Amino acid sequence: MTRYCLLLPMAALATSCAVAPPAEDPVLIKLEEIDRRLSAVERVLANGSLVDLTIQVDNLQRESAEMRGRAESLEHEGEVTAGRQRDLYVDLDERIRLLEEGLLSASSNVSVMDGGSLAPGQLPVPGGSDRDNYQAAFELLKQQRYEPAALAFQQFLVSFPESQLADNAQYWLAESYYVTDKFEEALAQFSIVINQYSDSRKVPDALLKMGYCNYELERWNDARAALARVQSEYPDTTAARLAAQRLNRMTEEGH
Repeated sequence: MTRYCLLLPMAALATSCAVAPPAEDPVLIKLEEIDRRLSAVERVLANGSLVDLTIQVDNLQRESAEMRGRAESLEHEGEVTAGRQRDLYVDLDERIRLLEEGLLSASSNVSVMDGGSLAPGQLPVPGGSDRDNYQAAFELLKQQRYEPAALAFQQFLVSFPESQLADNAQYWLAESYYVTDKFEEALAQFSIVINQYSDSRKVPDALLKMGYCNYELERWNDARAALARVQSEYPDTTAARLAAQRLNRMTEEGH
C-alpha cells in the first residue's frame, strides 16, 4: 500500500509532462529506480534480515551493558575484599605483637628468678594468667632448677585450683621431688594426681612413678602392686611398657 501511494502522485506528474519515448522518459526511469529500491526493501523485510540484524544489535547492546555492570560490580567487590584483607592483616599483626610482648614479659619474669630466689607464695609471673605461670614453672623444671620449680607449681595450685592445667602442675610438682630423690614427698604428690585428678592423662605416669618411688624406698610389695596396676588398667601405653620392664628387673633382682 505504501508503495502505490508513492507511485500515484508520480504517475500524475508523468502525465502532465511532454510525451517522450518510454525508454528515454526521465520520469519513468526515476519510477523504475524507486521501484527497484522498494523491491529491495521488500525483499529484506520479507526474509527478515533487517529484523534479525536489529534484534542482534539490541541483544549485543544489552549484553554490553550487562557486562559493563558486572565489571563495575566486580571492581567494587574487589575493593571491598582488599579492604577486608587489610583489616585482617592489621588485626593479626596486632595480636601477634601482643603475644610477643606477653612472651617477652614472661621470659623476663622467669629470668629474674636466678639462684632459686622464688619465695614461697610467689608466682613466677605475678599478675599473669594460669597458662603464663604454668609455662614459667615448667621452664624452671626444664632448666633443672627443681627447688624454685616446686615452689612455682605449689603456688600455681594455690592460685589456680580450677585451672585445666592443675593436674599437670600437680604431676610436675611430684616429679620435681622425685628427680631430687625426695621419694616420700614425691609419693604423696603422685598419689594426689591419682586421687584428685582421676580423669587426667597423667594418671598412668603418676601410678608408674609411685611404683618407682616404692622401689627406691624398698617397699617391694607396694612397688609391684603399683606397677601391676599400670599394666592391668592402662595396657598398650608407654607407662605399661615401662612398668613391665621394672617388674622384670625386680624379678631378676629377687624382689
